[in-house]
Amino acid sequence: MKTYIPSKKVLENYADVLVNYGLNNGKGIKKGEVVMLSGGEITKPLYFEVYKKIIEKGGHVISNYGISDPHYSTAKIFYEKASKKQIEFFPEAYYKGLIETLDHSIYIIGEEDPELFKNTDPKKMMQRGEAMKPWIQWRKEKENKGDFSWTLCKYGTEKGAQAANMSLKQYWNQIIKACYLRDENPVQTWKSIQKEVQKNVRKLNNMSIDTLHVVGDDVDLRIKLPEKYGWKAASGSNIPSFEVFTSPDWRGTEGWIRFNQPLYRYGNIIKGIYLEFKKGRVVKATASKNEKLLKEMIATKNADKLGEFSLTDARHSQITKPMADTLFDENMGGKYGNTHIALGMAFYDCYSGDPSEVSEEKWEKMGYNFSSVHTDIISTTDRTVTATLLDGAEKVIYKKGQFTL
Repeated sequence: MKTYIPSKKVLENYADVLVNYGLNNGKGIKKGEVVMLSGGEITKPLYFEVYKKIIEKGGHVISNYGISDPHYSTAKIFYEKASKKQIEFFPEAYYKGLIETLDHSIYIIGEEDPELFKNTDPKKMMQRGEAMKPWIQWRKEKENKGDFSWTLCKYGTEKGAQAANMSLKQYWNQIIKACYLRDENPVQTWKSIQKEVQKNVRKLNNMSIDTLHVVGDDVDLRIKLPEKYGWKAASGSNIPSFEVFTSPDWRGTEGWIRFNQPLYRYGNIIKGIYLEFKKGRVVKATASKNEKLLKEMIATKNADKLGEFSLTDARHSQITKPMADTLFDENMGGKYGNTHIALGMAFYDCYSGDPSEVSEEKWEKMGYNFSSVHTDIISTTDRTVTATLLDGAEKVIYKKGQFTL
């Protein structure tokens, strides 16, 4: 049976957005820059168009093209057969040379099976993540200097569509709509959206916020911001992206939160997540499905601390239906927009100073978390967010799915 593939024009527009907007903070790549392009064989139609677009722009491609067929999954067989020594193997010279060479990275998400690893020992996945921490650190350091950028996108697959209770054509129509791929000039559309969303970013960054209080039927959570906090949004990293986010001082997280959207992580689906925080750490974590995986993930070093807090204004987002994929669901609009948090790695560029001048010790002192994981968990229920300012004044900044700034 022939599968649905979007038109060539749509795929060309998608590639244009990724290469000429998604990288370099919305400016796109420059001639002579090096881009690592990653994707599985199932993403081939889009992979080809992105590859072509990079070459047309005068860039260089380092190709990372993998097997998608779950019957021949090298990732799955690795976790099934690899010894502890193999899982912890880290080819330092290779990755050091790679990050020194790269200017950008584009990753096309396109899973053949969203539950590929449902019977895999989650400890092995966490161990592999820990082994790869130097690679994560080097990327962060180069990104902080402004010398590296990245973006992600979604390629629609039959299994992905089934997980979202859609046909593949319906699923692709959601992607096309969310990414403005039928617009005459989608790159210009995204640049206009960036300007609009940045208005809220500027207002938040001028407010001198001390803490945030998130309240709703399924949440009562207090979050502290660092002294030199910075909100970020719509810079090209992640296509689509409508969210406005910051990295908190993890030590000031107190309270509890439930999530009405499932988490798709490590080839598994985790549902009905509840988290409780005391003195900045998760002290209770439950789930109605795959609770063991959730707890293994949180047991990873520093994965029990908050790395991100994010809000999406329903007026900006084109996404109105759950897509069974974090990239889209964390940017969902609909009636109440969405609030989401991420456990693990903080964003060092959510800092109002120059992140390249900050030592590891200072990041730790300011409460920016470092971890091998960054796990976004999403809710689309009604929440009210109130900011307490440094002078003690309070202001509601988000209500009924919209910023109130």
